Amino acid sequence: MAGAAQQTLPIVVLISGRGSNLEAIIEATRRGELPVDICAVISNRPDAAGIEISRQAGIETVVVDHACYSDRARFDATLQTTIDSFNPGLVVLAGFMRILTPGFVNHYHGRMINIHPSLLPEFPGLNTHQRALDAGKRVAGATVHFVTAETDGGPAFLQVRVAIQENDTAETLAARVLQHEHRLYPEAIRQVAGGRIALDEQGRATLDGIPLETASLLEPDVATGT
Repeated sequence: MAGAAQQTLPIVVLISGRGSNLEAIIEATRRGELPVDICAVISNRPDAAGIEISRQAGIETVVVDHACYSDRARFDATLQTTIDSFNPGLVVLAGFMRILTPGFVNHYHGRMINIHPSLLPEFPGLNTHQRALDAGKRVAGATVHFVTAETDGGPAFLQVRVAIQENDTAETLAARVLQHEHRLYPEAIRQVAGGRIALDEQGRATLDGIPLETASLLEPDVATGT
């Protein structure tokens, strides 16, 4: 008897900009690598380039323009209502450049993930690549983590490392890390959708039910890719 088909996890993706990670997620889904259904893409900016990527892929696309709201709480309330109308099992932040209120984050506890362009807990916040260079780091990378009220401070569960080259600038390093993000984020989503990664009652990221002391690596060795 043939086995039952794997159920797909409904997800909503939030963007603010060019949508390159969104595009990587869409392509991985098309190739059958992700057991997800992208129900909607929501942008807080009407001029985000990722909107066109979403529309061309035939995904329902919504703009909730933060500039139309007098404060963060009102924006978050509308955003939450919009997300919930799609009933997602997972909310994926893909270059979503808004600080979210604690109430919003708690509403999606264990159901919202983000990708950050550093090896967290190093360099949360902005300008991560220049900060890594200024600190004399030899390795940079990206991290996928559950979202909590602490900016970039939620439990991390998957990372990719990228070697810093002697002639790197913030721009060249950012471009190389981004290439690896396009592999990292789909794999992280696959692990969450497949039930391997979860957040336990103590707020710890777990892999196959075992708490992670540190984030797993996408591959064991430092990447040197270009």
